[in-house]
Amino acid sequence: MTEDILINVTPFETRVAVTANGIAQELHIERSIQRGHVGNLYLGKIVRVLPGMQSAFVDIGLEKAAFIHVADLRQNRVERTNGNPPTPIEKLLFEGQSLLVQVIKDPLGTKGARLSTQISIAGRMLVYLPFDPHVGISQKIESEEERIALRERVERLMPKDETGGFIVRTQAEGATDEELAADQSYLRVLWANLQNRIKTQPAPSLLHADLTLAQRVLRDMVGPHTGSILVDSRSTTQELLEWAKIYTPSVQDRIRHYSGERPLFDTAHVDEEIARALSRRVDLKSGGYLIIDQTEALTTVDVNTGGFVGGRNFDDTIFKTNLEAAVALARQLRLRNLGGIIILDFIDMDDAEHRESVLAELKKALSKDRTRMTVSGFSQLGLVEMTRKRTRDSLAHQLCEPCPTCQARGNVRTARTLCYEILREILRESRQFNPKEFRILASQAIVDLFLEEESPHLAMLGDFIGKPVSLEVENSYTQEQYDIVLI
Repeated sequence: MTEDILINVTPFETRVAVTANGIAQELHIERSIQRGHVGNLYLGKIVRVLPGMQSAFVDIGLEKAAFIHVADLRQNRVERTNGNPPTPIEKLLFEGQSLLVQVIKDPLGTKGARLSTQISIAGRMLVYLPFDPHVGISQKIESEEERIALRERVERLMPKDETGGFIVRTQAEGATDEELAADQSYLRVLWANLQNRIKTQPAPSLLHADLTLAQRVLRDMVGPHTGSILVDSRSTTQELLEWAKIYTPSVQDRIRHYSGERPLFDTAHVDEEIARALSRRVDLKSGGYLIIDQTEALTTVDVNTGGFVGGRNFDDTIFKTNLEAAVALARQLRLRNLGGIIILDFIDMDDAEHRESVLAELKKALSKDRTRMTVSGFSQLGLVEMTRKRTRDSLAHQLCEPCPTCQARGNVRTARTLCYEILREILRESRQFNPKEFRILASQAIVDLFLEEESPHLAMLGDFIGKPVSLEVENSYTQEQYDIVLI
């Protein structure tokens, strides 16, 4: 299936939608205010060496000076690997020295960024280590046979004059030799350009920033199945064309500037899909629906028939609903970028063939996902357990925050529950204090209930404590907010 990529660019954020048949399948959002410095390469200038702390402050052009510890110096790591005692930092660095560094931790509070001289540059399937001549394999690739095969292939594809090394990322599982060679070539070109900048740029200066979202799309997401890449910013389109010309020339002819009258995302109803992707409920065309709940530990997906009553019999109705749900939930996982443990609660099916068909349909739909995942069969409880690698925050975590009214519980206490809590609180305070009057400040719903159904209980309380109790509406209060004022 051909996928089109839509890139919406504004000064404050970049949004990317991957669409198939005009329907959004995947969403990526990057806000300029949230872009950090991790991964950036700088030509820094040593401003102070602290022998007592075995650290040094480095000016890299940010508001606060960054710092580097002796353990993060490449020379120190080599010495430790060889079993030699580490050289003190004052013998390795001196004030005024220019130093190629990479940010490994963003500035936080009063602390500056943390740096390292162990340089690594990430590609799609490989991470290039220009000063470390070895090939490593990601620990997340568990198959020993796959690890050995990948190491041999990467070493075989490396040029004879290569002085650096590579770490093979999990995305390299199943990659062809052509894809691995293309990634090696891209990283070598990037490093060559960096070396040229080192010779011409003064210290401090930024040599290489981590790729923007639009550039990462060209590097990581474009493949043979990609159709057009539409960008609604003329300047970004030109930047991407120039970037692609150097690093991914095969992509150039697919990048086009969109200049239509309608907003780019409106052409595929992407904003509507984003709104739906933030909802718990996902309606199916048949009348069934999914309920998706995201918790700290895992995500659950519950399938319901809803208003669907089609099919020859009830078993047939359940089977068709589950088949449709399998395709829909695979799309929702990509759209919402849900990761970690995911529990799928399909409607119970007695027929073993039906269960196998639903599982096969699910795996087929999930095969379009570029994120690594595992899927188990139906458990004894009729649940399907799966995992999906966490690559970034989910859509809900990016765009939403915990509800201040319900404190992220998903519900609020009823007005009656709050009324009784207020009555108990007044009774408690009447035993400690002796005011002339108690005044309740609460939302309109609480005051209305006290004036109507709960008025006898409020009057009984006033008689019991021997003090008048008055009511006042506070429009800014939520249902769970209230105050008791002693007058």
